[in-house]
Amino acid sequence: MSKTKIALVGAGGKMGCRILDHLAPNADYALSCVETSAPGQANLARRGWSARPLDAAVADADVVILALPDRVLGALATELVPRLRAGCLVVLLDPAAAFARQLPPRADIGYFVSHPCHPSVFDHFETQLERDDFFGGTHAAHAIVCALEQGTEEHYALGERLARAFYAPVTRSHRLTVGQMAILEPAMAETCGIALITLLREALEEAVRCGVPRAAAEDFMYGHIKVPLGIAFNRVQFPFSDGARLVAEFGRRQLIRPDWKKVFTPESLAEQVNIIVNGVLPAAGAEPVPTPTPTP
Repeated sequence: MSKTKIALVGAGGKMGCRILDHLAPNADYALSCVETSAPGQANLARRGWSARPLDAAVADADVVILALPDRVLGALATELVPRLRAGCLVVLLDPAAAFARQLPPRADIGYFVSHPCHPSVFDHFETQLERDDFFGGTHAAHAIVCALEQGTEEHYALGERLARAFYAPVTRSHRLTVGQMAILEPAMAETCGIALITLLREALEEAVRCGVPRAAAEDFMYGHIKVPLGIAFNRVQFPFSDGARLVAEFGRRQLIRPDWKKVFTPESLAEQVNIIVNGVLPAAGAEPVPTPTPTP
């Protein structure tokens, strides 16, 4: 049986190295690494690999994995895609470029997107190595999400098989659309999730600034993150107290805009993705830059 030929672009970066470490031992795959930066090439050398020129690596590739930052992915794809052989599958690790329609049109190839869910905060791991693997894909198992932007069912099957391999260990794979992936990230996990979680960190620092000993503030905050998570997500059969519900509503009125759910509208999703792929945050009060708004 012939090996699947894979060109890994950005192979020496953070995600590139994670993918390389997972796929290199697999005898089903023949890997070619593309890396232009000196630090990235050094990362490859430490693993016993060397970089190949882009043209040589992709010329006969069955799969091209783009392990690149979103802000450069669209431009690189525009240069790369015309060089691919018919039937090639392009794999992306994030939905932003696909959702922003930065992938050049070409009907005879496939575009596949996959992203890790990361280990659940509610998981209970047996070993310290699993507990310390916050991102998953090294020791801790986690789920993944996958989407076929264009291509055949054979493209999807190949992409999912690869994603299960380079994000391993994987518990389950969810098939979504690219629009649904954009709802999850950036909107749910980053625009909302990171913003609110970093506010919790700032709240802790403010408590310390107000005179609470740091160790006490940290112990109190970490415990009072876990309990509300369990209650709010129905993981424990225990309600918030009447006083907690009242003061939490006071907090929502102080901290959260009433129309905050508009970040899930197609228009806002397009604006968020535009921020990611361009690497620029609009000035406060500025009009959003027009961007295509695919329907999730």
